[in-house]
Amino acid sequence: RLVLLDFRLPDSHGYAGMLQLQQLDPEVPIAIVTAYEELRLSEAARALGAAAFISKSLPLDAITAILRRVLDPAQFLSPHGIRSLSKYHEDNPYVYNVNGTDYVVKYAPAESVNRMFGGNSNWRGPIWLPVNALVIRALNQYQTYYGDNFTIECPTGSGRLMNLYQVAEEIGRRLTRLFVRDTDGRRPVFGGAKQFQEDPHWRDCLLFYEYFHGDNGTGLGAGHQTGWTGLVALLLDLFGRVDARRLLETERGLLS
Repeated sequence: RLVLLDFRLPDSHGYAGMLQLQQLDPEVPIAIVTAYEELRLSEAARALGAAAFISKSLPLDAITAILRRVLDPAQFLSPHGIRSLSKYHEDNPYVYNVNGTDYVVKYAPAESVNRMFGGNSNWRGPIWLPVNALVIRALNQYQTYYGDNFTIECPTGSGRLMNLYQVAEEIGRRLTRLFVRDTDGRRPVFGGAKQFQEDPHWRDCLLFYEYFHGDNGTGLGAGHQTGWTGLVALLLDLFGRVDARRLLETERGLLS
């Protein structure tokens, strides 16, 4: 028998859970699982009787390499969120040959260019709210581990350094811009739809489209996806009440 115990749980913190389990059954070995790799934590765990101290963190150099691509405007970062496929593949499509036939994956920011994967739905370029929400949640979770000690350039090449909470907040801002009027009074979500952009009876009737153009933010696909595109409301709520300091204090991320 072996107990795997996360270092930080909603109802216990640090070694409290391990000490409680030891009181219940001193003979059962307990391994602490954590994203924290500090030597002092490992030493303390073993001193208190932990059988092992297992790391589950992603190496910092790997996070940095991934985020440099994700936050690059020439790749994944659009003015309105994170694209589902890198814009790099617009001029450099991925080609896979099977039995003499080339299968090509190319960046397509709007509707699907063929019906191979379900008609108008397209995961090869547009912005999808569920994917962006998962990215934001992951960034906030890593912020609770690294804190303000880890910063990265956002956008890549801009010279602006941000911690991971600030990166998540920036992505949230870009997603929110889909629905907000710009300096010309136009909402990106409505694209070239003149009636929705200009008619006073329609211009405030927001539609929660299935996905959004990877370059200009125009709403595409079904116009009633309140289930996942409605996540933008949670982003407004999250970043309206939680800042980086409070996130570290409460260790709570998006949708927790």
